[in-house]
Amino acid sequence: MPTAARSIVYVDGFNLYYGAVRGGPHKWLDLQKYFSMLRPDDQIQRIWYFTALIDGSHRRNQETYPQALDSLPLVEVVLGKYKYKSVKCTVPACEFTGTREFQVPEEKRSDVNIAIQMLDDAYAGLADRMILVSGDSDLVPAIHLVKERCPAINVTVYVPSRSRKRGAAVEIRSAADKNKTLPLNLLARCQLPNPVRGGVSGQIYKPTTW
Repeated sequence: MPTAARSIVYVDGFNLYYGAVRGGPHKWLDLQKYFSMLRPDDQIQRIWYFTALIDGSHRRNQETYPQALDSLPLVEVVLGKYKYKSVKCTVPACEFTGTREFQVPEEKRSDVNIAIQMLDDAYAGLADRMILVSGDSDLVPAIHLVKERCPAINVTVYVPSRSRKRGAAVEIRSAADKNKTLPLNLLARCQLPNPVRGGVSGQIYKPTTW
């Protein structure tokens, strides 16, 4: 009987949220259960989850979910950061007479963190397959380098998307050996318990707004 392929999963949390779970009831996602169901023939070694915590009213929810993921033995959370940048209003019809610039948060480091981790795992010989969950074309060079230096590794991209436009992701799909749209029908079957055991208090509760 053939040995199951060793697989490592890399999840772009920003892409997963906006492409698959935002606005729905399935944000409390058990990544370990989900990918075990999605890839039943793989021997999953690690699930890397990359995200960043934004300041403001939603930060507490954002902090709670990574804490819950820490209870899963295969999941490793890697935090980037948000940096604010100035954006100038370019709407011609805007009649506001004050400053036309405003601050917006921009996620930083997550794509670099993903790329570095993929290359590190590739050079260390830790995987036969890499499963990348993202539609971000910034990750294309990392895929190309993995394929160039470690051609035996099979790279599969799952694009999280509810819309055809967002799900096109032509560049990153073309870079991978295989590409698929992330199945949304598994989300409801792969939710974490509420509460999750862990944290300072011993129990981590799903945010009430989720």
